Amino acid sequence: MRAEIVSIGTEILLGEIVDTNAAFIASQLPEFGIDLLHVSQVGDNPARLREVFARARERSELTIASGGLGPTEDDVTREAVSAVLGEEVYIDEEQRALLEQRFGHRGAALVERNMKQAWLIPSAQALPNPRGTAPGWWVERGGHVIVLMPGPPQEMTFMWEQQVAPRLEERASAILVSHTIKTASLGESQVDQMLADLLDTTNPSIGIYARRDGIHVRLSAKAPTREEAWRLIHPLAEQVRAILGPTVWGEDDDTLQAGVGRLLRDRGMTLAVMESATGGAIASAITDVAGSSDYFRGSLVTYATEAKIAHGVPAEVPLLHGVISRETAEAMAAAAREQLGADLGLGLTGIAGGDEIEGQPPGTMHIALTDGERTEYQTYAYYQGRDAAKRRATTVALDLVRRWLLGA
Repeated sequence: MRAEIVSIGTEILLGEIVDTNAAFIASQLPEFGIDLLHVSQVGDNPARLREVFARARERSELTIASGGLGPTEDDVTREAVSAVLGEEVYIDEEQRALLEQRFGHRGAALVERNMKQAWLIPSAQALPNPRGTAPGWWVERGGHVIVLMPGPPQEMTFMWEQQVAPRLEERASAILVSHTIKTASLGESQVDQMLADLLDTTNPSIGIYARRDGIHVRLSAKAPTREEAWRLIHPLAEQVRAILGPTVWGEDDDTLQAGVGRLLRDRGMTLAVMESATGGAIASAITDVAGSSDYFRGSLVTYATEAKIAHGVPAEVPLLHGVISRETAEAMAAAAREQLGADLGLGLTGIAGGDEIEGQPPGTMHIALTDGERTEYQTYAYYQGRDAAKRRATTVALDLVRRWLLGA
């Protein structure tokens, strides 16, 4: 099946918002064996919308649109589709009742302008939207399907998962299933070389990708059913995990910080951090995980040298060895552990900016982890801008904790 995506909204064309809806939808279509051929962005203009939908019907079997389903005058997506199909809109009584109920629960006034959100055409079915007031449309006529979904991403993704994806799966002749294995501490070429003997397989296939949190290995298989596809993937996934060993930290939607948190909780251990170059990014990542207070004592963001000393780093350490040094990172780790009463202390000092400091290049990071008796240390230099430097340092620091806890 050939498909195209239409993202609707003048604010997209003006650069006021980023079109994340198209990226999300595009990522979902291969699962159903659907070939995406075109992506269009169009403003809230009736004539141009009619042109886009008419062109899509001529060259694709499936058109998926998001945006323009609100109650205001410039929300004209329904009008454009009804015009292209030559069908009259009408107020659906079931949708009217749902609107009245929803506005009543909110204690808000339902004005006449809202009634367009109860519109349907004869070829359309309403797609429920429990997260908003605008229902979607599933329009099927003459072998072509048009799907209309709301623009707000939280509404669109929920409607996709609950309403659109199940309908597409019913029509799919083959299902593509993907499974991602996530690694750290290895480069893309290293992973490629380690998995060289497996890369010739075609179904399932293997793809290797560099991501912000490490190197990902994606396994994909196509079969008539989801269950059959998973049966193809499982043996290959076991082989990949066995080859990559302790560098594997998670799968699919796992995050590195969640994996570290599980290990700390399983071992009944706590962690404290003193960070400078990352400016609190390590603490932010750790506390993105619900329940992290079980194992995370806190972070001391000691950006200035004076702040490091005030929180337990001996003054002579940065004086003798430099602020950007192994010795200072180790002293920060020990101070964090002692100051916050944790089992493990993590210290990080480095250069997030683009200037050389103390004779060291931009992106240099010194990271240390201690339990009071044993200390592990890691350093590297890698720079692609301040934000990238902080993200990479956070990933490397968390992986150091992960590997310590695994004894790897």
